[in-house]
Amino acid sequence: MNLLVKGITIADPNSEFNQKTWDVRIEQGKITAIEKSLSPAKSEEVYEANGAILSPGFFDLNCMIGDPGLETKEDIQTGTAAAKAGGFTGLAVLPTTKPVVQSKGEVEYILNRAKNNLVDVFPIGAISHDLEGKELAELFDMKNAGAVAFSDGSKAIQDDGFVSRALQYCLGFGGLLMLYPENKSIAGKAQINESKNNVLLGMKGIPALAEEMQISRDIFLATYHDAPIHISNISTAGAVALIKKAKRDGVKITCDVAAHQLVFTEELLNDFDSNYKVKPPLRSKADNKALIAGLKDGTIDAVSSQHRPHEIEFKDVEFEIASYGIIALQTVLPLLLQAGLDANLIAEKLAINPRKILNLPTSTIKKGEIANFVIYNPAKKWEYNVSNNASKSKNSPLLGKTLTGKVELVYNNNQFQKYEQ
Repeated sequence: MNLLVKGITIADPNSEFNQKTWDVRIEQGKITAIEKSLSPAKSEEVYEANGAILSPGFFDLNCMIGDPGLETKEDIQTGTAAAKAGGFTGLAVLPTTKPVVQSKGEVEYILNRAKNNLVDVFPIGAISHDLEGKELAELFDMKNAGAVAFSDGSKAIQDDGFVSRALQYCLGFGGLLMLYPENKSIAGKAQINESKNNVLLGMKGIPALAEEMQISRDIFLATYHDAPIHISNISTAGAVALIKKAKRDGVKITCDVAAHQLVFTEELLNDFDSNYKVKPPLRSKADNKALIAGLKDGTIDAVSSQHRPHEIEFKDVEFEIASYGIIALQTVLPLLLQAGLDANLIAEKLAINPRKILNLPTSTIKKGEIANFVIYNPAKKWEYNVSNNASKSKNSPLLGKTLTGKVELVYNNNQFQKYEQ
C-alpha cells in the first residue's frame, strides 16, 4: 500500500536521517524516497505529521497471548490488534498457553494462525515440559520449527542443574534461554515488595534478594558454559548492578524491564487495587530511578510490555487471590515518555535491541528498506478507555486515565493502520 508521510521527524539511531525532518514515500511495502519535500502522487495516501515521530516498528519480547487454549484471555486477533494500537509490529509470544508451547506442533500452530498479519508473531517455546522445571521440552525441534527463544514465562526455574543442562544443550544449536529471576525459597508465597509499605499493609513481602540471588546464579551458569542468557523483567537496583558488572566481565547476558516498572511504585498498592498486582512486584522510587539509569547507560537492553491479559473473575477479587499481571501493549509508549525516555532511546530499547536479542532482522529508516515503522505523537493526550482498548481483557489500572503519547500509524508487511490524530 502506497503512503506519503509529510514533514516527519525520524528517530532511528541507525539511519543517516536520524533526528531530521523529511518526507518519506512508501510504495508496495518499501521505502522508495526520503527527501526534504515530495509531491503527492496519484493513488497514494498522504499523512501530515504535525509534530509526530517516525521510528522503526516496536517489538515486544514478553507478551502473553492465550492462543491456544486460553483464548478467553486473549487470542491472536485481539492480541495483534492491541499490539498495533501500541505501535508494535512484532511480538514474541510466551508459551504459557494450554497446551503449553513445548513441541514443534504448537510452534507451527501459532505461526499458521498469525499469517498475513500486519504484526509479525514469533513463538517462544517452553524450556521445560509443562513449565514444571523438571524435564527439557523439545527445544531443538521447536527451534527448527520457528521458535525464536525459550522461556517458562513468569515461572522461575529453581533447579540449578536443570538450567545448567538447558544452557549446555542450547549451545549446540544456538538457542537462547530467557529466564525469569526469582528464588522461590526466598520469595515464598509473598506477593508484594518487602519494605516499610508491606508492613503497613499487613502483607508478607518479596525481598529484592530473591531476584538478585537468582540473577547471580544465572550469571555464574552463563559464565561457566560461556553461553548467552537473557533475564526477563528485572525490577531492582541490585539487579541492575549485578548485570552491569557481568557485562563488564564479558558475560553474554542481556535483560529487559517491563515499562510499568519504570513508573509505578509500591505505594499504588495502598488501596489494594489488584490491577497493580504484577510479578515481579512494584518496587520503590529508588528502583525506578536505577532502572531508568540502567536503560540510559546500556545495562538494560530492552523494554517489554509484560502483557498479561485476564478475565474479570481473575482480577476483580480480593488482592491476595487475584492473578498477576496487567494488559500493557497499548500503554508502553506513554509510560516510557512519562519515565523521560527520548525518541532515540525508545527506538533503541523498544524496536532495535529486542530484535537483536532474538537475532531477527532490524528495520532501518532508509531508501530501499522494507517499510516497518510506527508513527507516534509524543505530545498528544488521549484517554485510554473501554471503547479504544483493543485487548479482549480489561485488567489495566490505566483504563479511564488520560495518557500522553499517541500512536497514529503503523506500517509493516505492506499494510498500514491509521489511528485518530
